[in-house]
Amino acid sequence: MPDPASLPARIAAEEIAAGRLTSEALTRACLDRIAEREDTVHAWQYLDGEQALAEARRRDSEPPRGPLHGVPVAVKDLIDTVDMPTAYGSPIYERHRPAADAACVALARAAGAVVLGKTVTTEFACYTPGPTANPRNPAHTPGGSSSGSAAAVADGMAPVAFGTQTAGSILRPAAYCGVVGYKPSFGTIPRAGVKLLADSLDTVGVIARDAADAAFFAGVVAGRPALRRIAVPTMAPRFGFCRTPMWDQAEASTVAALDRTREALERQGATIAEIEVPAEHRCLNAAHDAVMGFELAGSLAFERTRHAAQLSPRLGQLLDAGMTVTADAYDTAVAETALARARLDYFFADCDAVLVPAAPGEAPPGLGYTGDPVFNRMWTLLGVPCVTLPALWGRSGLPTGVQLVGRTGDDAGLMAAALFAERALAEAA
Repeated sequence: MPDPASLPARIAAEEIAAGRLTSEALTRACLDRIAEREDTVHAWQYLDGEQALAEARRRDSEPPRGPLHGVPVAVKDLIDTVDMPTAYGSPIYERHRPAADAACVALARAAGAVVLGKTVTTEFACYTPGPTANPRNPAHTPGGSSSGSAAAVADGMAPVAFGTQTAGSILRPAAYCGVVGYKPSFGTIPRAGVKLLADSLDTVGVIARDAADAAFFAGVVAGRPALRRIAVPTMAPRFGFCRTPMWDQAEASTVAALDRTREALERQGATIAEIEVPAEHRCLNAAHDAVMGFELAGSLAFERTRHAAQLSPRLGQLLDAGMTVTADAYDTAVAETALARARLDYFFADCDAVLVPAAPGEAPPGLGYTGDPVFNRMWTLLGVPCVTLPALWGRSGLPTGVQLVGRTGDDAGLMAAALFAERALAEAA
């Protein structure tokens, strides 16, 4: 058997169920990788190896609980865990111990998962970064806010991880770290027990090494059997290609990654339709800013009014900007969003998924800036499912990702298209 830490989550689960692998051996392999690399990557906010091994041994001593039985998972430190601290990336909550697991964590554990620990998040999942470095090139950011989750999966420390997204916090770090980030349709994975930032935007999603694992993990936690059983379509999906209103911010690496993906898809028999940017999409990034600012100022009211001195200057500025968004401006943004959602059927036409940029380009240098979510905001606002796939690797060792967008509620269709695209890119290598 290969190194257990290199196994996909779904394969590891099968090996454990068949008695060919133990949860303890798999968990120990992940911990060994963490010990080897954590001083460089800094992916973990909280880690107790003995606690994780004890939980793994319990899995090995009991009948299978479910499809994740014995599989180690990483949990973003924005998500509550009853037996581990949850600091939300802020010194305000440095010693915070939640009274219960978040729903997604409880569901993963009920399915047999072993929680390895808590991964670094930016401050309240906004813009002030933690210490995490990009494992592909530690001189560069891993992205944010799901920084530690993307870095841990990319570096072989965990097979899968939970992330959250309010703007681009799953898709961008996945693109920067060269892994798969999957933001399901809004509300697919329950959000109870996740620190609230913007109620109409916050989405729980997953980061994995391949699209099948991302669909499998999300499908188990969300109770969606169709996601768990995703297979490569026998007939080529229909793809659209949209440059989006922000095309002038696409760097050369993103343009090249999109071109490579289009060519790979066409070689596998897929048709790709050029989609013009609809008029109703041109206002959506500004609408996202208004909605996020207005809702963030309310959600962090306690921290803003009682602990302002412990907030970073960048978050303070963000909250100040949110306080200037009037109720009328917020309502206008909500109405613009509703109009664009109502016209999504026209946008997709007969396409199963639409290819768009995932990020402006490769991960920027330095650890003080996590990159720009400019190519993610509008899709988060619309609540549609999105997945990022690595598509191109630069000379610096950094990847560039592409993003596929699906119809609201058709997550299984999107992830099937992602499997097709992933295979096409692999065969084009």
